[in-house]
Amino acid sequence: MKRRIIVAVCLLLVGVLGAAGTVGYLAFGRPPTNPPTEACADDRTSDALPTVVAAGSSSTQGTLGADWVGALRERPEHRGYEFVNAGVNGDTSADLRQRVDTDIIVCRPTAVMILIGGNDVRDDIPLDQYRDNLGAIVDRIKSRTTARIALLSLPPLGEDLDAALNRRLGTYNTVIQQTATRAQVDYLPVHEQLADVFRQRVGDPAPYDFSFPLAFGAATQHYLFGRSWDEVARSGGRELHVDHVHLNDRGGAIITELAAQWLAS
Repeated sequence: MKRRIIVAVCLLLVGVLGAAGTVGYLAFGRPPTNPPTEACADDRTSDALPTVVAAGSSSTQGTLGADWVGALRERPEHRGYEFVNAGVNGDTSADLRQRVDTDIIVCRPTAVMILIGGNDVRDDIPLDQYRDNLGAIVDRIKSRTTARIALLSLPPLGEDLDAALNRRLGTYNTVIQQTATRAQVDYLPVHEQLADVFRQRVGDPAPYDFSFPLAFGAATQHYLFGRSWDEVARSGGRELHVDHVHLNDRGGAIITELAAQWLAS
């Protein structure tokens, strides 16, 4: 009897660890759909589809929360484009600056969308350093390609717009606007449209409380139990965030629409 219990417990542990490993890989470990390493090989032909590169961190990678790049790719009007997802979980502006040649320029893009800086805010990267990195990224793309460029403002972190963290995030968004103006590239008001949704909510927003266990729990609900990202957000009493950082499908749809309008302009 004791042996059967031990075997059952061992099997249960194996199952739990296997499920946890699967969730961890799907949310944090796997690459995005059509990353630069697959899409932008050296033998790309001159008659390849016009390429749109979306570059950034986890909010662009789209494996934890909404995949707005994938939603763009699936639109019928975009069948004539190739969408490359150059989002990397955890990246800061310094990380993207280091890989701008290998993940953006090598793709010979027709258009580039950049959403980077949320991790700079969370890591308290000095504003001047962020400005220098973002400017260098844009200048490098402009000097090596003829691509149209759009800089996307940063989504709020958490849903309390008056929180100190979001007031500080606003200074980074000012840098994004200033960089777009200086470099004569486009600016997409992601933050502004998401903030409008938060202002319409009834009741006080939950305070910012991001943690890895919370993110893992959100991923478990989605990948293990099949709940939509919108359902995950609602279960935590949030409008647009699954874990105070990453957007649900409703929030992702706002970015998708802004990006689609820009591509069509």
